Amino acid sequence: MAEQPWLEEIPADLCLQHLRQESIGRLAIIVHDLPVILPVNYRVAEPPNGTWIVIRTRPGNVIDQAAMHVALEIDGIDPVHHEGWSVLVRGTMHHVDADAADFRERFDPEPWMLAGRDAWLVIEPFAITGRRLHAPTLEWAFHVDAYL
Repeated sequence: MAEQPWLEEIPADLCLQHLRQESIGRLAIIVHDLPVILPVNYRVAEPPNGTWIVIRTRPGNVIDQAAMHVALEIDGIDPVHHEGWSVLVRGTMHHVDADAADFRERFDPEPWMLAGRDAWLVIEPFAITGRRLHAPTLEWAFHVDAYL
């Protein structure tokens, strides 16, 4: 027999830890009234007034022209043990001047494709949430002392 798999809410501090440790996520935006999800490089910026997700992209592309309300998701999956976690950032995306206040030097997400990635965007989160899926726990048919 086995217990059922179960979901656990990830506390806010661990969500931020996952965001700091990763650098690639999926950005959800709306294009022509339809959802689009694109992979992006990102970096977490933690100025005194909050947490931001920093993204660089090409000026004028679909991300640069996206609506203000966006979501970013990162996750980790263990297909062998049927476990995993995900963190979802929902927020407002803004254009920033990369040359202001040493922003470029402190928060560059260093996208893999550097050529022409001169539009700097930040996501100012209004919600950061996470979940962890735990695999079923196997129950032993016999007491452990029976094997000693």
